[in-house]
Amino acid sequence: MKLCLEADCRAMSAAAAQHAAASLRRIIDEAGNARLVAATGASQLEFLRALTSLKDIDWTRVELFHLDEYVGIPESHPASFRRYLRENLLDKTSIRRYHFLDGTGRAEEVMRDVGRELSSRPIDIMFAGIGENGHLAFNDPPADFETTDPYILVNLDEACRRQQVGEGWFAHLDDVPTRAISMSIRQMMKAKELLVTVPDARKALAVKAAVEGDITALVPASIIRIHPNVTLYVDEPAASRLERATIDQYRC
Repeated sequence: MKLCLEADCRAMSAAAAQHAAASLRRIIDEAGNARLVAATGASQLEFLRALTSLKDIDWTRVELFHLDEYVGIPESHPASFRRYLRENLLDKTSIRRYHFLDGTGRAEEVMRDVGRELSSRPIDIMFAGIGENGHLAFNDPPADFETTDPYILVNLDEACRRQQVGEGWFAHLDDVPTRAISMSIRQMMKAKELLVTVPDARKALAVKAAVEGDITALVPASIIRIHPNVTLYVDEPAASRLERATIDQYRC
């Protein structure tokens, strides 16, 4: 694992965007197209703004996959991740091929159909974040590290749901769905490259547990340390609980 530390969210997002753009250009040059999984949420907004402002990425050659989505939320809802991806990625690029998770219908069919497309060829690069409770995608602790299904139906814990309220996606805890479709941990680990961006002091304890603690289903994000090609971008507030020796050990 490589850890890249920047002063604040804007600097971190800009550095991560340059990294992502370079990876996408290289993949497209070598393979002709790139298969991408993009994360959503407040922590990804500045990164996606920076990335979509960069030039010389042939987005027509990028195929996009959806990481997770609430069950029961229509795309018109402000918290819908389909809406988020459309507004913050699709509408700002020329991506033509994308696979959304629609949680308003039969979730099992959606997981099967999108999972079949996802599994047909390797994912080249995945963008991800880390939740306040250490989750990856919507894999809350204790996460399922064993299932080989591409997508799974998960129950959202209270800490995860409170984060969604705290970030302004919902007005009240009771408004937050209790179930979601999420890419599984094993499927996420199959991506050839992981680019994880984590700003904000409220994520500091989760970053510390993921980077310095045991690799355990109780801290789902800790699993990234076994990936052969992962870069973790953090700003100083998010890294504030890390030991200096840890930063020096993993520094990019």
